[in-house]
Amino acid sequence: MIPFFADAPRPELAARLAVFAPLLGSWSLVVENVRDDGGVDVTDGEWHFAWALDGRALSDVWISPSRATRAAEGLDGEWGMSLRFYDPAIEAFRSTWLGPGRGWVIPFIGSPTPDGFRLDAEGRSWIFSELTSGSFEWRAEETAPGSPAPRVRQRFHARRVTDPQATA
Repeated sequence: MIPFFADAPRPELAARLAVFAPLLGSWSLVVENVRDDGGVDVTDGEWHFAWALDGRALSDVWISPSRATRAAEGLDGEWGMSLRFYDPAIEAFRSTWLGPGRGWVIPFIGSPTPDGFRLDAEGRSWIFSELTSGSFEWRAEETAPGSPAPRVRQRFHARRVTDPQATA
């Protein structure tokens, strides 16, 4: 195993990190990018999750469009990754998204919800919901300064894949 990855969460963190356990593995995505005019552009993607850093964290790599679509259609897109861990000093999860294609580094604070969890940053929320062993929903919301309500910017419909190479 590559030293970055871990087989399981550390025993003393297992209960705290259990909220992430259903995400482990690989997922195919239907990605909906919501334009400013309200229209939606749809593409595919893939998302891969694994325990990392001696079982202290969950890491993921997100790719859209998928590697298969890029190869078949000659497209470019975004690759990004997040690292999530429990911080006892704030009694919450920290998560940082790195999106090199757009130069984004976004730190979030997260917490469990009844059907998943949410990550919040200034004016942004990323919400994992309807989390089951075979699927989940994800959405990115943004609230503009002075706006009364958030606006959905992106949605993912995720389905588990048993062979991560199938999305390559």
